[in-house]
Amino acid sequence: MRRRSFAGATVVVSGAGGGLGRALALSFASAGARLVLLDRDEATATRVAGEIAAFGREAALVCHCDVTDEAACDAAVAAAEARFGRIDVLVNNAGITHRSAFEATRSDVLRRVMDVNLFGAVNLTRAALPALKRRHGLIVVISSVAGYTPLLARTGYAASKHALHGLFSSLRTELAADGVGVMLACPSFTATDIDRHALGATGEPATHAQVVIGRRLSPQAVADRIVHAAARNRRLVLIGRTAHVAWWLHRLAPALYERLMSRRMRAEMR
Repeated sequence: MRRRSFAGATVVVSGAGGGLGRALALSFASAGARLVLLDRDEATATRVAGEIAAFGREAALVCHCDVTDEAACDAAVAAAEARFGRIDVLVNNAGITHRSAFEATRSDVLRRVMDVNLFGAVNLTRAALPALKRRHGLIVVISSVAGYTPLLARTGYAASKHALHGLFSSLRTELAADGVGVMLACPSFTATDIDRHALGATGEPATHAQVVIGRRLSPQAVADRIVHAAARNRRLVLIGRTAHVAWWLHRLAPALYERLMSRRMRAEMR
């Protein structure tokens, strides 16, 4: 398949107000794309739009959007089409996590994580799908190492990311005849606020120290890798040494992987 060009393309990014979402918006803008920035915090997305405008790109459209709200997703997609007339790429980036042992974690915390990470992507993809089919577009799903391996103290987060793989891998087969691509991106630990804003066992912010395996990746380096892979129509991209080691070790020696991961992450259970 030929490479995709993002020059003049319309790219919708959820969770675009900071962290990896901001970096993805800047990276796609550098590739010549027009951006639609979705975030619950409209002020942060507006600041990102200002950064895009500062280096001479077309002004981005900013939409207040909680991805768990189907009507808000429908409205954001309608606004994007009204402004730019098309949607070429959808980036399902919005997400949250928790850091707590399953036994202590309330069910509503797990539901909240699933609602944002899985059903938020469902809501936005469903809203954008007709436009993407018209453009033979691309759906980019931001997953994680937790999308294909277990991760201690993040059972709900791992469940949501595993579910994304099952859903979007299956959707890829449904959309093949329509020329719509699906790419799953799995970075290892990245220096964003997702873990600093993690939920605790009862829904309060987690305050215990976070454990990181490997070197934290910079959001911009991760974003640049994702855009590079998207241009090449990759189906799956693993980003960072930890992501690659975890992929192979869990497949070749799953019990060893679980022992090593548990030993490193044990402090998260305290």
